[in-house]
Amino acid sequence: MTKPKLLLLVVFLCCSSIIWAQSIVTGKITDSKTGAGISNVSIIIKGTTQGTYTNSDGAFRLEVPKSNSSLMITSLGYSSKEVAVSGATLNITLEPGNSKNLDEIVVVGYGTKIKKDIVSSISRVTSKDFNNQPLPSFEEALQGRASGVYINSGSGKLGQALNVRVRGISSISADQQPFVVVDGVPIVSQALGSSDEPDNPLATINPDDIESIEVLKDAASSAIYGSRASNGVILVTTKSGKQGKSRVSAGFYTGWSKPTRYRKFLNAAQYREIFDTAALHYRDSDLDPTSEDPLVGADEFESETGTNDWNSTNDVNWGKLAFQHGAVQQYNASLSGGDARTKFLISASYNDQKGIIVSNRLTRGTGRINIDHTINSIFKIGTNISLTQSNNYRVPSDNAFSNPLQLNAIPPIQPEFGPDGKLNTATIYYNALIDYEDNNKNLSKTARTISNAYIEATINPNLKFRSQVGIDWNNLQESQFLGRRTLDGAPNGYSYSNQVTASVFTNTNTLNFNKAFNSNNTLDALAGIEYQRGETNGSGVTGLAFPSDRFTKIASAAIISAGTSSETSFRFLSYFIRGNYKLNNRYLVGASFRVDGSSRFSTANRYGIFPAVSAGWVMSEENFLKNSNVVSFLKLRSSYGVTGNAEIGNFSYRSLYTAAAYSSVSGIITSQIGDDKLKWENTKQFDIGLDFGFLKNRISGEVDVFSKKTKDLLLDIPVPATNGFSTITKNIGDMNNKGIEVTLNGNILVGLFKWNVSINVSTYKNEVTRLVAPVPPGGRTLGRLAVGAPFGQFYGVKFLGADPANGDALFADKDGKPTNDYSLAVERVIGDPNPDYYGGFNNHFSYKAFDLDVQCQFVKGGDIYNIAGIFQSNNANYFDNQTLDQMNFWRKPGDVTMVPQPRLYTSNGDQKSSRWVQDGSYLRVKSVNLGYNIPKSILRQVKMESLRIYVAASNLFTFTKYTGYDPEVNTQYVGNINLGHDFYTPPQARTITVGVNVGL
Repeated sequence: MTKPKLLLLVVFLCCSSIIWAQSIVTGKITDSKTGAGISNVSIIIKGTTQGTYTNSDGAFRLEVPKSNSSLMITSLGYSSKEVAVSGATLNITLEPGNSKNLDEIVVVGYGTKIKKDIVSSISRVTSKDFNNQPLPSFEEALQGRASGVYINSGSGKLGQALNVRVRGISSISADQQPFVVVDGVPIVSQALGSSDEPDNPLATINPDDIESIEVLKDAASSAIYGSRASNGVILVTTKSGKQGKSRVSAGFYTGWSKPTRYRKFLNAAQYREIFDTAALHYRDSDLDPTSEDPLVGADEFESETGTNDWNSTNDVNWGKLAFQHGAVQQYNASLSGGDARTKFLISASYNDQKGIIVSNRLTRGTGRINIDHTINSIFKIGTNISLTQSNNYRVPSDNAFSNPLQLNAIPPIQPEFGPDGKLNTATIYYNALIDYEDNNKNLSKTARTISNAYIEATINPNLKFRSQVGIDWNNLQESQFLGRRTLDGAPNGYSYSNQVTASVFTNTNTLNFNKAFNSNNTLDALAGIEYQRGETNGSGVTGLAFPSDRFTKIASAAIISAGTSSETSFRFLSYFIRGNYKLNNRYLVGASFRVDGSSRFSTANRYGIFPAVSAGWVMSEENFLKNSNVVSFLKLRSSYGVTGNAEIGNFSYRSLYTAAAYSSVSGIITSQIGDDKLKWENTKQFDIGLDFGFLKNRISGEVDVFSKKTKDLLLDIPVPATNGFSTITKNIGDMNNKGIEVTLNGNILVGLFKWNVSINVSTYKNEVTRLVAPVPPGGRTLGRLAVGAPFGQFYGVKFLGADPANGDALFADKDGKPTNDYSLAVERVIGDPNPDYYGGFNNHFSYKAFDLDVQCQFVKGGDIYNIAGIFQSNNANYFDNQTLDQMNFWRKPGDVTMVPQPRLYTSNGDQKSSRWVQDGSYLRVKSVNLGYNIPKSILRQVKMESLRIYVAASNLFTFTKYTGYDPEVNTQYVGNINLGHDFYTPPQARTITVGVNVGL
């Protein structure tokens, strides 16, 4: 071998020995009070992301560099600790401490930070908080756990979109939902389906794959996402492999569901009584109600239905026929592990939920591979790959006659089945159960992948470059068939097929600088550029007239009655920087700046600028508090910044044209008026907060006060119809949100019996401050927009009950005095669907091998308008079955009641009014989980790491004065402005599950 080659080999071997020099450290981490091993303790090599977790006995094994390594030890419920590696074996004890550890790693935009160094407002929920719960969608894990996040599930329909609001409502026509990022990949969270009730694309994400969910609430944390952040940002981080031996985990649970409440409707005898009375008191200008020949209930019913069911012995509870016994099953398994160079996680799950509404079902199968590999001291690569297939067997819109909940309108005197033994088609209203017989179906099938790949280069110990590409590919296929016996499929069958594919490609490149100049000065900085391209295309076709109900595909249709196709796209190009500086471990400052360019705006307004600044003072590090026995941690922080909202139509600023046909001749017509002055909605937000910990952090918490001012709200405003158009999108409004958030955590008991508690309360006050013109309520709805009023304020006629003298319905006139003439009643403010405050309180108990989690969630205020009351609680105006409270109707002079006299075919209090507005406050025992961990002495004999069996419940109890099905309601078909509306909307499911988790 030549000398140069020999020298090269020596240099290579020396460098390799430096690069790969590692030592194996083993040890055990125990509780200082009990001496018991602590499982799932996080052990991170200081200054790196390398680490592992302790096993069920508290033992760990980790490869660390030989030179001057320190380990950062953190665990839920214990004070954190930094330990120098002084030998091959370490025995470490932890003191019971704050359950919300100050040294835990929190995910922020494009990076991570230690909790105690954060000077912004972020809510965090980890997988430990929602393990083993049958969540239809991961957002529900935030409900009652994350301060400042208001979630309304809307209804008990599986796979339907939730309403998620971060610090109030910051838009009218643009999207109101927070921006969602999964493992650094922005994803599609808007509905893709064709129904007027939006589906929920986020339901395709498996909650069991999630490690943590961070909600960026203030401008300092969210402005790094610029034009997408006005509604807050949700960062989802999936689980990854940890250094250590390979671990196999598996779990299974099964359970049963039923509605949180069944409503009470009239039985057959009550039905006949109230409608006999209503017929007797029918009012008409051509008929004297005191005449000797009044209407007869039986005769009128026969005339309307063509049946003699009035005289039958039928007594059918149609309201209960809308429901079925729900069920749920889930299977999941994962394999994870790794060494100092490669870490991996492979997981798979299958979830099958049978809803509480007839025919409603949601299945979801998922697979995931997450891999991180260190090539050498410079380069690191990795990928997160997920695949999901879901099938949602949907039910119709609340507003459809085929909605099963509208079955409660059918009189109890009518039978479920006809003389031929089939479902009865002679009911006064459509028998919606027919929609679910034979080959009828309404299926939405979704295939989705949210995946990324990255390469990271350590240029020097202080400087890292990272490039990541991500893809969210989402394919929705809708298929519906309705046979000839159905309402919408008659007379010869109906079939509809629709396919939508939405994809978002993102490329993110960042340069991260992190340096401690000395023990008193630390700087971290980030610079990046991001490009995003989104595309959506779809096609649909409708067929009619089939040979029989056995033929369900479009190919068998005699008539192709409609066909559609569409394609749209958008682009974003962004530049951003961020810096954070820490002085003397107590003075913290930060700033960020982002520039977004979007194809959704004209060249004059294409770019938006979104800056933010923040500052913090860790007062507990000052000499006057540093040695305090009471104050363990105290930090004052404040932030101010600007965020935007670009979630509008891709071409709202353009005038658009579309093809049109006249007979067999095609042509082009204008379909939309554009406004090239259209610009970003932007929100300026100020936040001041206090983080505290007392008594060695056994008591800790946060208090935040915020103010958000949104300018240039986008709204479709009316234009004179003479030009052929009814609306145009413009920036025409402003809105404010102000509120307070309080979180309090406590380790009440430590030792053998442990009790940890967490309480959070939040509020927001919303006000529209500028609007070109008020947006009044429409049709049967009550929500409106007006300057000085909150978003969606209820505006209508005030109902005053029944006149004790004659049973007439009374309303408030312009002076607030009673009148029985509805035309003289004056509209006024009659309610507010926004909550006064909301939150949750969560308890964790453990004793020896037993553990118990109880989570409660509450809302105070938030009025609800039950539109269905116009039909089901209307004094028997027509033959709809009535709610049981209508039996309290006015019967004789002197009666004091809120239910006017029943009058068939006559309006006597059934007009739109406050009669059906109620307080929507509620307290719900959201989840309960009781588990038992099989003793280690038994598990060792069968070579198992862990075995936990448990029983759990969700929506166990609900306490409310609302008389509808469920106070957590918001029917979707009425649009954004109409919050808190209920229209035959199904309740939440109460679910009991039993399960087992195994670790090998």
